[in-house]
Order: sequence, then C-alpha cells, then structure tokens
Amino acid sequence: MFQDLLFWAMAVASVVAAVMVVQLQDIFRAALVLVVHFLAVAGLFVLLNAEFLAAVQVLIYAGAISILIVFAVLLTREVEGGNPSNRLRLPALVGCGLLLAALGSVLAGAKWQLLPRRLPQAVEEAFVATPERLADLLLQPWVLPFEVASVVLLAAIIGALFLVRER
Repeated sequence: MFQDLLFWAMAVASVVAAVMVVQLQDIFRAALVLVVHFLAVAGLFVLLNAEFLAAVQVLIYAGAISILIVFAVLLTREVEGGNPSNRLRLPALVGCGLLLAALGSVLAGAKWQLLPRRLPQAVEEAFVATPERLADLLLQPWVLPFEVASVVLLAAIIGALFLVRER
C-alpha cells in the first residue's frame, strides 16, 4: 500500500513537473522544475528496483545536465522574457492528441497474453548484470574513447565560456 502511494505521488509529481516545464514562461524556473521531474523519475526507477538507473538519473540528468541547462540559461540575455507564443501551438496540440490516440489504440489492441511467462525473471537478471557489464566495457576495452569523449566535452565547455565572455 505504501509503495502504491509512493508510486502515485512520484508519478503525479513527474507529470505535473513536465507540464510546468512546458507551460512556464520564465526559462530559469522551467529549468528548476525540470530538476524536480528528473528526481521524480529517479524515484520511479527506485520503485522498479533499478537502483543503477536511479543513480545514473540523479548523477547525470538531475546533476550534470541540469547544471548545464541552468548555466546556459544564465548566460543568455532576456531570461524573464521567455519564449513568445507562435501560430503552431494549436497544430502541435492536435498532433500530440492524434499521437496519444494512436498509442492508446495500439496498447488497447495488443495481445498481452502472448508475452512470455519468464519475462519478470529475465528483467531481473538484466538489472542485476547490467551495471557490472557496463563497468567492464567502460573500464577495459572502451576506456580510451570514454576518456577522449570527456576531454572533448570539457573543451566544448571551455570554448563556450570563451565565446560568451564579455570583452
């Protein structure tokens, strides 16, 4: 019962935060609400017994990506102005509604009894073995490309700082 309440609280928080990110005019506040969404998704991962994904969600998205977004927002001018509304808002809403209807019809017409009975055990095995497999790949054969990618990202951040600094 407690897990159900926790799930619904995090699911509602995630959906409300996602809607607020889209609806807020202030870009800085939208970026802060995005952090709430990322944390709620991490909580959902914990409830799914995917602790590794939850840790990655907190470290990468709620940590690094959010800091990068806030940093980019603070480097822009006219933050309070927000995005002006445009004439494509209604067609985008209609397109999203059609996509939602199509996904709903596919889910309603799916033959769920054809799923293998062994699926929960296979999913549990994948969650247990995935972090060790990723660590083996990143720290043995792919360590050089992994480190090169981090140096390239650091160079890109330093280049962006150099381009936007005041003269």
